[in-house]
Amino acid sequence: MLWATAGVAALGFLVTLEIAARRYGAPGPITSQAQEVIFPPKSGFLLYAGMALTMVVLTWRQRLIAAGAAIGIDAAFVLVRWAAGVKVTEGHPFGNGALWVILGCLVTALTRRRGQERVLLLKGVGLGLLLVTGRKTGDIWLLVTSKTRPAVLDQYAATADHALGNPSWLVGRIVRATGPIGAHVLDYVYIQLAVAAVVVALYQLRKVAVERRFPPHHLVRTFLVIGLLGPGIYMIFPVVGPVFAYGDGGGHWAVANLWPGSLPPINTPHRMPFDAMTPRNCMPSLHTAWATAIFVHSRKGPRILRCAGAFWLFATLTATLGFGYHYGVDLVAGVVFALTIEAALRSLERGWDRSGVQLVTYGATVFAALLVSYRYLPKEMAEHPWVSGPLLILAMTSVVNGYVRTTGVWEPQSAPVRQPEPQPALSDVQ
Repeated sequence: MLWATAGVAALGFLVTLEIAARRYGAPGPITSQAQEVIFPPKSGFLLYAGMALTMVVLTWRQRLIAAGAAIGIDAAFVLVRWAAGVKVTEGHPFGNGALWVILGCLVTALTRRRGQERVLLLKGVGLGLLLVTGRKTGDIWLLVTSKTRPAVLDQYAATADHALGNPSWLVGRIVRATGPIGAHVLDYVYIQLAVAAVVVALYQLRKVAVERRFPPHHLVRTFLVIGLLGPGIYMIFPVVGPVFAYGDGGGHWAVANLWPGSLPPINTPHRMPFDAMTPRNCMPSLHTAWATAIFVHSRKGPRILRCAGAFWLFATLTATLGFGYHYGVDLVAGVVFALTIEAALRSLERGWDRSGVQLVTYGATVFAALLVSYRYLPKEMAEHPWVSGPLLILAMTSVVNGYVRTTGVWEPQSAPVRQPEPQPALSDVQ
């Protein structure tokens, strides 16, 4: 019943976004996904990542067959397009095969499987499709924010950012000083965040094919919920980012071309009109939230996975600031947002108790307080940075500390092995 309810709700949400996208002259998530069955996909790497998630429920023999089929189908598509003289100007030349394999698993589950095996394979298919559909849904959300929010609150975020020392301006100068090499590395990390998440998720789901069940909680759940709820905050607090509001990315809509050379002045902020194309996707920073989730879920992996999770978090934070996509206050809100959602999902899985309710309530309260302070107290924060800055960091750190301490208590404690008592020698007994 729970899975059926979730499926109906997800379908209704997708249909709503499909209608909204058609209203603005763009294909919706359902249409966009259906087009990738035949046409060059826009998300080639992500389709193969989704296929990898689907294959966690398969045996190794089935995985090899599925991977071979995907590569063979893609090769056939490439040859047909080449023979027909079709040039791939948008999207990737590969990825159709991965989607065909996922859909083939869906047909197999409905026609060839029964009972628990059918449910397990359907969950695998759903996991793979949700990863790709989540990306399509996010793209439509961004379109909706740009069309429905003609005014942005960047001046509020930029003014409040003085409390943190304007980190986007500082990191922006550092990234520019590193030249094209540093920028290319950070850009790759930034755009391949979903692939990094799949690597961590595959490690968490590595035993599904053997145990024939999914673990109670894994990264993909957190990733999807962050992507579902985050754009709703965009509608409340629309922000385009420093490179657009204060840099050359905004054209004549920008306040001035200040980023990253000159700091914005401390004035009384107000709403500013902006174009109908730039997404209002800064508050909170979902890239920060996703990278935080990757970092948290990689903590139980081997050393190489833990190091990769830490690197991806650091590089993502550097990229979001260094490219002028976010203000420092966005990142603070993103960390609190991610840990609150992670705590809620873990509490939902293990059963709500007092500690879980307190942690989620506290995280949500801190997140709301951050948004309110950014909106109504930005000038006061900028004028007293030595007070407001440490308070912002303290608020974020308190949520991090609360999450670590509370979830540490939730973890099963391994009992120490009792050593057998030494037996007296036979001579001692005599």
